[in-house]
Amino acid sequence: KKKLKGQNQVNYSTTVDTARTYYNSDSADQFYATVWGGEDIHVGIYEREDEPVFDASRRTVERVASLLNLNENSSVLDIGSGYGGAARYLAKTFGCHVTCLNVSKVQNQRNSQMNQEQGLGSLIEVIEGSFEDIPYEDEQFDVVWSQDAILHSGNRIQLIKEVQRVMKPGGEFIFTDPMQSDDCPEGLLQPVLDRIHLDSLGSIEFYRKAAKVTGLEEIQVIDLTAQLVNHYRRVLETVDANYQQAVADSGKDYIDAMKVGLNHWIDAGKNGYLSWGILHFRKK
Repeated sequence: KKKLKGQNQVNYSTTVDTARTYYNSDSADQFYATVWGGEDIHVGIYEREDEPVFDASRRTVERVASLLNLNENSSVLDIGSGYGGAARYLAKTFGCHVTCLNVSKVQNQRNSQMNQEQGLGSLIEVIEGSFEDIPYEDEQFDVVWSQDAILHSGNRIQLIKEVQRVMKPGGEFIFTDPMQSDDCPEGLLQPVLDRIHLDSLGSIEFYRKAAKVTGLEEIQVIDLTAQLVNHYRRVLETVDANYQQAVADSGKDYIDAMKVGLNHWIDAGKNGYLSWGILHFRKK
């Protein structure tokens, strides 16, 4: 087991706490567990327009994992791990040990239950905590992994400093995140930001600069922005096709607000205001 820092008090920033409250709600839990893909609740990589969200989301995990050299001796920290789909894939495929750090008690319970059901309890540890104050001592992990979670940070520079701190020298930080485009005009993302209770999104340029100042070198950035619109469109189609069941599971107010939000993401993506891709850095 990895060495935890001495103090166990979790301090959540306002932005992280907002995400925590949201993902702990029954409506959100039901929605992400059923409509969004269940194990993997992030943007998918689609090969066909009508592909199930689950299949495309799993392909993202496979694509990101293919960029790493993992084995049974590797230790991975997944920050913002959701239901733990990536952790289970990595543990099953490579035999590595994965630590899931996540703010949502509800998601963590579902994660732990699926780990036990799939016989992976010995390889995966699930911890409640904030990625802005990672509760581990320095230089503990070979890889820090994240999928579409860093947008929920109110202090992304602090988060990257924390990632750098807990990685071993030569360790790798690999993540995806919904971002604004580098040339997005001021104010035009407000409908998207209001929906997810954020003041800003990161951008590829922002993460490049932040990585550099915290002592990380860039390995590669793979721009997959087109997949962002594909994904939100596909989730919206899935909601529409299963509307009555979704309302029964999550409530009409939640689902109708989700549809409005998904359309904001789709519109912003089509207008070139958003970006998404795989960002890969190494600790010097």
